[in-house]
Amino acid sequence: MAKYRRSPPAPQAVALAYRDGVNAPRVVAKGRGLMAETIIEKARDAGVYVHESPELVALLMQVDLDQHIPPELYRAVAELLAFIHFLERGIEATPPQFDLAELGEASPSQGQN
Repeated sequence: MAKYRRSPPAPQAVALAYRDGVNAPRVVAKGRGLMAETIIEKARDAGVYVHESPELVALLMQVDLDQHIPPELYRAVAELLAFIHFLERGIEATPPQFDLAELGEASPSQGQN
């Protein structure tokens, strides 16, 4: 009997943009495979922090492009933005750890306009 080797899942990436005075960050880019690799490469080239959280990315992939993240993800994204804020100011901080069960309850179908 032939053994089949399961291919590793294609990488996924989501890019968010946030402006002061706006209610929530927007999904400005997302993709799988080569598109994800390109998003990550461009972010790193631009000096943008790249955070790896498969659980959070899986939920953000469900948000339509150019839409605000849904309220269910505000807390997780706010924790991540606070962490990045500390990094940018040279303050030592621990990366946020997301509770898979808590994030799974969010399960957004679309972002907010």
